[in-house]
Amino acid sequence: MRIPTSIKLQKAARTLQLEYAPDERYSLSAEFLRVHSPSAEVQGHGRPILQHGKQNVALVGVEPSGNYALKLTFDDGHDSGLYTWDYLHQLAQRQGELWQQYLEALAAAGKSRDPDESVIRLLG
Repeated sequence: MRIPTSIKLQKAARTLQLEYAPDERYSLSAEFLRVHSPSAEVQGHGRPILQHGKQNVALVGVEPSGNYALKLTFDDGHDSGLYTWDYLHQLAQRQGELWQQYLEALAAAGKSRDPDESVIRLLG
């Protein structure tokens, strides 16, 4: 289990900074963390539910959950996923690959990162 030595919420940049060693630092965007939430709402009890329209989401809170996870609170009200140390490290290390898969899934579903674009599609 890899536990970060430093965790910083950068509200202005909408990122969570994780440091594991001086030469191992990661910056995870709020949007990335939100769409990869380990919650049942997102993971769908084994069948993931594609999140869309989360481009402007922000992290508003980070708190430890026992000695094994972080509870992240987002400004869209989502706060039910517990990000274990192992899951956070996996997200950090696979960020590029997971982000690309997410973008491809959005495109295949005809969805957008932009919350306003969904409304335009419904009206247009």
